[in-house]
Order: sequence, then C-alpha cells, then structure tokens
Amino acid sequence: MKKIGILHGKERSFPEAFIERVNSKKPEGIVAESVSISKVIQGESGGYAVIIDRISQDVPFYRAFLKNEAISGTAVINNPFWWSADEKFFNNALATKIGVPVPKTVILPSRDLPPDTSSESFANLTFPLDWENIFNYVGFPAYMKPFAGGGWKNVYRLENMEDFFDKHGETGDLVMLLQEEIVFEEYYRCYCIGGKHVRIMPYEPRNPHHLRYASDFSPSPEQRRLMEDIVLRINEYLGYDFNTVELALRNGIPYAIDFCNPAPDADRSSVGDDNFEWVVETAASYAIERARAHVDETDNLTWGEFVKRSVEKRSLV
Repeated sequence: MKKIGILHGKERSFPEAFIERVNSKKPEGIVAESVSISKVIQGESGGYAVIIDRISQDVPFYRAFLKNEAISGTAVINNPFWWSADEKFFNNALATKIGVPVPKTVILPSRDLPPDTSSESFANLTFPLDWENIFNYVGFPAYMKPFAGGGWKNVYRLENMEDFFDKHGETGDLVMLLQEEIVFEEYYRCYCIGGKHVRIMPYEPRNPHHLRYASDFSPSPEQRRLMEDIVLRINEYLGYDFNTVELALRNGIPYAIDFCNPAPDADRSSVGDDNFEWVVETAASYAIERARAHVDETDNLTWGEFVKRSVEKRSLV
C-alpha cells in the first residue's frame, strides 16, 4: 500500500478535505493520511510515497525530516532542498532572465548587525550605500519587505527617502527588499499545481484579509493566456509542484509581484468555495498521479529548469 501524507500545522479545512478526497477516489493500492512522526532515523524512510508539505517553512525539524524522506525516495511536494535555497530576491533575478516582467527591485543589508557579527564582518560592504542610484532606480512610492518569508509581515509602503530611512530603522536584522510600486488596474493570485494546472483567481490585496478574494476583476482571453504562460514559466524554472503567483496588471502588462509561495493559503474561509474545490480536487488528483509514478529508493523530487540546466552544463564539461 502506497501512502500519501500531508504535513500541516494548525490549518484544518484543506488537509482534512484533501485526505477525504484522495480516499474517496479509492485509488488502487493508495491511501492518504495525516503524516505521523514517532522517530526520525538517518537514511530511514517513514513509509510515505508522497508527502505534501504545508508547514516546514515554520518548523526546522520538519524540514530536516522531509529532506531525510526525500533521500529515502519520498516525492516531497514541494522539493525541500530547493525550498530551503529559494528566496524572493532570487525569484525576481531569475524572472529578469526568463522574460517575466517584475518590479524594479534591490536587496539591502540589514539595518542592525546580525547575531554573532561585528562591523568587521562587513569589510566588503561600501558604507554608505549608493543611496542616490538605488532610489533613482526604484523610485517612490515604493514597498519594502523581507527578502524571504511569507505573509504581509514587516511590509512597508514608503512615500519618499525620509520615509524609507525612518521605516528601515524599524527592521532590525531583517534583510529587506526595496521594490517599485506597481499601481495596478487588476490583480490576480494564481495557483499552479503539478507545473501544469493553473487557477487564475481575482484578488484585491488592498482589501482586508478576509475580503481579498472578493473582487470582480475579469481578464480578457488574451490576458488569461498571457498570465497562464507566465505562471507556468515561473514554476517550470523554480520547480515548484504547489505554488501561487501574484500578478499585477499595469497598462495590460502582468507584473509578477510575489511568486515564492510554496505553502499558499488554501483555507476555505479565505479562498472561497469554488477556489477551495479546485485546489482540493487538483491537489488530490496530482498526489495520486505522483504516488502511482513513485519508484522506491530513487529521487522522486521535482527539480526546476534552473537547477537542471546548471547540472546539464556541468555534465558537458
């Protein structure tokens, strides 16, 4: 019997619905359950063919567990090695190389020294930074947000240079992005599952959290095709099996705003019934597909084109 597990924290609506949906399909030789961990021994599998990860970004123990599972042949969704390496600034840098429009963005050293460092640790960093060129490049108003992590924590909208220095002083040892504001006409949050299934959802980030999916944006067929292409291209290169991409349309051009969301919100109360049904059904079908394709003691992970092309180049040397 092949087991599909879902690893989650306090969320309940999606994990419970996912398990019920997989089991209701009665796939031969496959069963779904909530992951159960009683011990983690190096190089030994917990017995899962597939694990959907919803929580390891917040629990380092779970991330280590998932890497051990992956080494032992489990298809972990999403790849825990790549997820550990990825962050938002790299996402933006990659987008510039694969033809995806993104806001003008720079990365900034932390305002305060990180733990266990001193000023001597930053001998290679010019002080002060070239603030004039940085501000001219990004422009104002602008947004400042952490270069890694999710949600809307520590996100600032900045009106001018003085506002920037005032707010940057509050960020402590966080490494921040400074990003051009995209004043958009329409905004969409797009699920991508399995690198091939896309759900484009109208989204209004300026609304209160519980009303963000209450939007009447409606893309034209041409805009829909363009957004689907961008979503698929991003996830092809990053290698995520389960991710969301946020697209802001300015003058008809979709700008990728945030596309490092490997454990995106899938709660029924926030995404709404129709979107919830889509993500449960699509995730369940995809997990079954991965379980059927699973081969013991091999690498069953998904790797993105960025990594695969780098490996291919090295193999030719």
